[in-house]
Amino acid sequence: MNKNAEESSVIESTLLVNGILLFYVAAGSGIPVLYLHGNLGSSLWYSRVMDLAGCRTVAVELPNFGRSEPMPGEVDLDRYADFLAAFIEEADLDRPVLVAHSLGGAVAQSLAARRPELIRSLVLVDSAPPSGLRTPEERYPAIELMRTDKGILASALRTVVPFLSDEAFFASLVMDAQKMAGPAWIGNARALSGFDYSLNLGAFDKSVLVLRGNRDRIVTEAMARETAAAFPRARLEILEDVGHSPMVEDPARFKEILSSFIAE
Repeated sequence: MNKNAEESSVIESTLLVNGILLFYVAAGSGIPVLYLHGNLGSSLWYSRVMDLAGCRTVAVELPNFGRSEPMPGEVDLDRYADFLAAFIEEADLDRPVLVAHSLGGAVAQSLAARRPELIRSLVLVDSAPPSGLRTPEERYPAIELMRTDKGILASALRTVVPFLSDEAFFASLVMDAQKMAGPAWIGNARALSGFDYSLNLGAFDKSVLVLRGNRDRIVTEAMARETAAAFPRARLEILEDVGHSPMVEDPARFKEILSSFIAE
């Protein structure tokens, strides 16, 4: 499929979920695959992997992110997961394969622990580990600077996509990151620091694939191994020459791995 045909097949839409308008994109038909972005993310992070053979891919933007509306009240990963659960139900997604990146992986773990019946399997991509991903509070002022200074934000995002060479696409990722709601900048960091599902995932008896780029500067291999060990049916795959975001940095390999997992 050429690029123009691929882009024209992606449908943009919104859905009212628990009183909040959530933006999402969808493409294809077949096995439902639900993509969930990470911190500073949006559906754009999955735009290079929407054309997955034999699948209906859906990339949703959580409240506070991208083109979705902000979420009133405290930023909380379980609340994000509640919105995700409601989206799955409202969008009539029949037990999708849930593919979740970074912070989205923590949200997915919350969903897997509390609403496992909603998903058929789970792919955690350079995910926050079950015991949380802690940002020292002394670094919070730097996060606030990212919110107000585009140059600082761009420098931070470079570390997340070290093998992305498309400058126009990178600029679009930065623009989408700037759309994140104000309270979420510190709120997401605080929520990840207080997150702990390390004792809640043992009952999730569906297949889990844990992916980590070997050049990831955020999620260590020890964290990835912790994530895989928390599930009874998980396996870990380390990707060579990829950083924190394989679906952006090496989309062809990402699609190949994902297709193989879905076919198992």
